[in-house]
Amino acid sequence: MIFNPDNPLIVQGDGSLLLEVDNDLYGEVRDFLARFADLEKSPEHIHTYRITSLSLWNAAGAGLTVAELGEGLLRYTKYEVPKKVMEDVAEKIGRFGKVVLRQCDDDPDMLLMEVLDKQVARKVATSKRVFPQTAGAVREGLFRVPLLNRGTIKQAMLRLGYPVEDHAGFVTGTSLDIQLTNPSKDGQAWAPRRYQHESVSAWSKNGALDGGHGVVVLPCGAGKTIVGLQTMVQTGCQTLILATGVSSVRQWKEEILQRTNLTEEQVGEYSGQHKEIRPVTVTTYQMLTHRKSSDAAFTHLGLFSANDWGLIIYDEVHLLPAPVFRVTADIQARRRLGLTATLVREDGREADVFSLIGPKRFDVPWKDLERRGFVAEAHCFEIRVELEGEEAQVYAMVDRRKQVRIAAENPAKIDVIRKLLARHANDKVLIIGMYIDQLEGVAKAFGAPLITGKTPNEERDVLYEAFRAGKINVLTVSKVANFSINLPDANVAIQISGTFGSRQEEAQRLGRILRPSGGRACFYSVVTRNSREQEFAHNRQLFLTEQGYSYHIEDWPQGGR
Repeated sequence: MIFNPDNPLIVQGDGSLLLEVDNDLYGEVRDFLARFADLEKSPEHIHTYRITSLSLWNAAGAGLTVAELGEGLLRYTKYEVPKKVMEDVAEKIGRFGKVVLRQCDDDPDMLLMEVLDKQVARKVATSKRVFPQTAGAVREGLFRVPLLNRGTIKQAMLRLGYPVEDHAGFVTGTSLDIQLTNPSKDGQAWAPRRYQHESVSAWSKNGALDGGHGVVVLPCGAGKTIVGLQTMVQTGCQTLILATGVSSVRQWKEEILQRTNLTEEQVGEYSGQHKEIRPVTVTTYQMLTHRKSSDAAFTHLGLFSANDWGLIIYDEVHLLPAPVFRVTADIQARRRLGLTATLVREDGREADVFSLIGPKRFDVPWKDLERRGFVAEAHCFEIRVELEGEEAQVYAMVDRRKQVRIAAENPAKIDVIRKLLARHANDKVLIIGMYIDQLEGVAKAFGAPLITGKTPNEERDVLYEAFRAGKINVLTVSKVANFSINLPDANVAIQISGTFGSRQEEAQRLGRILRPSGGRACFYSVVTRNSREQEFAHNRQLFLTEQGYSYHIEDWPQGGR
């Protein structure tokens, strides 16, 4: 094998991958690595990726083979790929499919778990975590599993190091005649895009036993709701949709009513204001995790069994609250679609998403959709400002956690906002932050209405509509901007504070300006130089770099530019 020293990739013996940024093949190789590896570091010239078991199993779930992976590494590498790395990759991907869960023909309350490797079967039989989830062995390599343990056995097996392919099928659910309408009910012509069709096919696996569950990863603004609607049409059954907030619930409901043949009487909102259970019901994660006290039962979990749902859609599945995982383990007989812009979870429960919702079935590089005009062209900037005066003295004396807030609320950021608003006087701007006192000051200083979690939904809807109509050009928003708000004309975001460098938060906030609106989108993060906030900004930079966005750092003197 002849290797090319002009290639950008170096594969190291520990499974890390080094990618040269200043190379003509950089974008192509970045998109290839994103299919099966996680970005760890992104300094200016060399990016470091890491291959993990979970990243490989998600890649296998999306159809990547050992042969394709190996061929890609050989095509892009500078030097010889260490034999140990390829052996390790082949062994880990080979685990996908060695354990299969299927129906038990003679007992509807039981499943059969077949383990195709004798050594793995012995591990199962002796595992204190896995074996108690079974009802004993039928023979070596074949275990009976109570139906109620369908989720927990998959979690336990993943912790043992072996993903379970679930071929046990799903209940049909109550049928529902649902069709897409074109034009939509407001008279606009539309049609699902090719990648949306492909994502539904990949999720369903064209009706195969191992289809009907899993996660579709698409950028914000790429039409994940349309993917959900197509899935509802394909399954043709009553559907429960879990969303991130009441505004998101109403956007789902509006899209369903506009783009399908369903009527108001068939689509329900289950929220604090309305408790409608209908053939298609949309609710929030907050409703499902509501309880009167920390030791009380969850008030609304009965919604999972309120209808004979044939499909459950988890919108923004990376935000799925931990308590819902327990219920999700109990409803494995329902088809499940997870929709998200990123599989990264700040609580580290990516493995639970894999086990209980399903593996990644489809994703597409953000920059690929940008090149094709499906999401806006985005330019990302980190603007660094100095902390001076009394704030700097206080910062030096307090503990590290308090330093984060002091840096986030740096008064110098006001000058930056003022100059950015002047730069983008003709644009639609979102000023996004975390701390309410800071946001109230910004809203007052610039006459930009503020939306927080406490803003009544009716008032939010009025402000969103005024922004869409051009009556307001600047909105100040709190963490509600992390969720699925529909502001298609927003093309500038100024982020002045965030949640400890959250990559999932960065995905959501960037997504607010990616809906194509005819011009380029600008995403600014304003951070305090040489502070804890700048350290956290590195994590957010990882996400942007992983998606292929250039990330420009600007140092602004006191008073801005």
